[in-house]
Amino acid sequence: MKIILLLSALLISNSIFAQSEKISDSLLMKINEQNTIYVKAVFNKIDTLALNFDTGMTELILTNYTLKNKIKTSVELYDKFYDLQIGKNTYSTKVYDAELTGHGTEGRFGWDLFKDKVVELNYDKDLMVVHSKLPKNIEGNKKFSKLKMEFYKEYCFLVSSEIKQGKASEKDLFLFDTGYQRTAMLDNDLLAEKKFPVQNMKIIKKVIMRGGQGNEIPVITSNLEMLTIGKFKLKNVPVQQTTTSKPVKGKNIHILGNEVLKRFNIFLDFQNKVVYLRPNHLFKDTYIDRK
Repeated sequence: MKIILLLSALLISNSIFAQSEKISDSLLMKINEQNTIYVKAVFNKIDTLALNFDTGMTELILTNYTLKNKIKTSVELYDKFYDLQIGKNTYSTKVYDAELTGHGTEGRFGWDLFKDKVVELNYDKDLMVVHSKLPKNIEGNKKFSKLKMEFYKEYCFLVSSEIKQGKASEKDLFLFDTGYQRTAMLDNDLLAEKKFPVQNMKIIKKVIMRGGQGNEIPVITSNLEMLTIGKFKLKNVPVQQTTTSKPVKGKNIHILGNEVLKRFNIFLDFQNKVVYLRPNHLFKDTYIDRK
């Protein structure tokens, strides 16, 4: 009897210990030539999909082609909740449709699936890690910059960054958007309001980009002398300038895209609403628009 009681006590003790441990779920994260980061996920327990992790959105979007041709589930859009397994964890989310998504993927999921967790994006190890708590060696680590998350209407978050051209410099909030494949998109109305000298930025090219619904967005790519994120400086960055359509409706806003963000290993601490980042092996890579 004493042995049984002792074993029971040990089992209870180990169970309590296990529940109090910090749990981390690591999964392979890939990035393609177009700067799309993606992981494998299982939709509704039966459909395995390659999905882009897009911090510029919430919930789950699947392309119209995926909805019609690639999944067994007959999806009720906008209202019904479905299971989405990412790594070992399963999340409940509504589903929306779009014409386009990141290159090589069948849809994308947003940051809000992890709103009570910490997400690590480690480009040195090709890992996305979902932590139950921030690892102890991150807070106060001088190799990282710590940026406060500012939320816009609770569906996207922004961080403070600085742009510089000649003697002019401006600090502003930028949408933190791993789903945007270029460096940074600067809002022309904000630039005009701050009297930022865009006329002194050398034009690299003019193109038509497409939004998630296939809408056309005329974009000018110009050379920005300096982009500063936290304590880290990026020189001669080929940035985009919006001319008509707004990426975020009703808001004049700059965007940090994944061609910049991929240059950092990142911790997104949604529990404390902060971002930690430090340069990785991609930090000095040539920008796509300069290749």
